[in-house]
Amino acid sequence: MIVKAHLLQKPAPGLLAELQSQLQPEVHLTAGLEFPSPADFEILIGSRVTRQQLEASPNVRAFINPYTGVSEETLALLAEYPRIALHNSHHPAASTAEMALALLLAAVRRLVPADRDLRQGDWTTGGWSDRAPVLEGKTLLVLGYGQIGQRVARVCQALGMKLVAVRLNMNAPKPPDVHAELHPASDLRQVLPRANVLVVALPLTPKTRGLIGAAELALLPRGAVLVNVGRGPIVDEAALYTALRDGTLGAAGIDVWYSYPADDAARTHTFPSKYPFQDLDNVVLSPHRGGLTVEGEHQGMAAIAAMLNAAARGDRMPNRVDVAEGY
Repeated sequence: MIVKAHLLQKPAPGLLAELQSQLQPEVHLTAGLEFPSPADFEILIGSRVTRQQLEASPNVRAFINPYTGVSEETLALLAEYPRIALHNSHHPAASTAEMALALLLAAVRRLVPADRDLRQGDWTTGGWSDRAPVLEGKTLLVLGYGQIGQRVARVCQALGMKLVAVRLNMNAPKPPDVHAELHPASDLRQVLPRANVLVVALPLTPKTRGLIGAAELALLPRGAVLVNVGRGPIVDEAALYTALRDGTLGAAGIDVWYSYPADDAARTHTFPSKYPFQDLDNVVLSPHRGGLTVEGEHQGMAAIAAMLNAAARGDRMPNRVDVAEGY
């Protein structure tokens, strides 16, 4: 069947050609902020979408967000259009999981301050007075047991960690090779006291915003490590800073933040929070780059092609998002 799709953000010519080369002949793709005339496409693709764009074609039946996670603004808008299915892409899952593991190991081993000091000839960081804990035998709690969380759990299982996971959808498939103790979201406070490491890999929704606050952080064992590769506001900003500053939380690795540059010019002078996380030695700061890899753009094109080809075959496109739940 013929499927007409429009890509809002036109990629570089090479990437666009790469995408088109992977599409079945039945997929007719246009791209750019200017719509074809007549605007009769059925599938719209973009990182963000406006009401005017959704209504540009009377035939729109699906919107594809080509990244992991959908913004709250997009979710709120799509809730007004129940006839339009929302899909996202899981292609950054592997790279984001790798970022979570990098942050975890760097935070536990205090690699950033040790590197900084050794560049000055100072060997004292990481000495006998600054020994790191071993992860083997410790308990990992994964908050959000989807494509990212499962990958993190699989590697940590290989490191000899005990696995506990809290997931929003208990009926979703689980990997047979990862042996995690699964809990519903209602059990969160019961399992937090067992978590030596807490990895946050949830989408940001009205239900998850502020899910980890001061009370939840206080339930973690003293010296626990927190890694956030989901979205910043899932963890309360002030509570996280205070727990790290006071040492009740041992360390953190953070790739998702509370303040972002307003434009390209601001990228050189924008701190990620109103609190001075940059002054703390027990936190590893990463500028939301978990999904940025050499292969990322190519994987993104392949993921879009797979969804559009499924639609052309008359199959259901994968990765449909429940707009009400936000994932």
